[in-house]
Amino acid sequence: MTVQDCIRVEVVYALPDKQKLLSLQVPVGTTMFEAAQQSGITEQFPELDLASASMGVFGKVEGSPRQRVMRDGERVEIYRPLTVDPKDNRKARAQRAKQKKAEH
Repeated sequence: MTVQDCIRVEVVYALPDKQKLLSLQVPVGTTMFEAAQQSGITEQFPELDLASASMGVFGKVEGSPRQRVMRDGERVEIYRPLTVDPKDNRKARAQRAKQKKAEH
């Protein structure tokens, strides 16, 4: 394989207390899922299940990471599952703000 047959991509995953960004060269035609596998990210995060993880590129969730072919310079982002429903979180914040306002 020659340099012309490869592209450079990044794979990133983060927990609240630990983050990792890995740069690698992969063959042209590599999918997001394959790039994540080839990065070795699961060696850093053994609990990470790539088969069920949500993935995206530069903040945009990709519905089919096993089919989405990477382009040179792109970054695979592996997302953690949400621990709190965003709607519930907004409601709780609004309720706290309402209570705080009532106290003053």
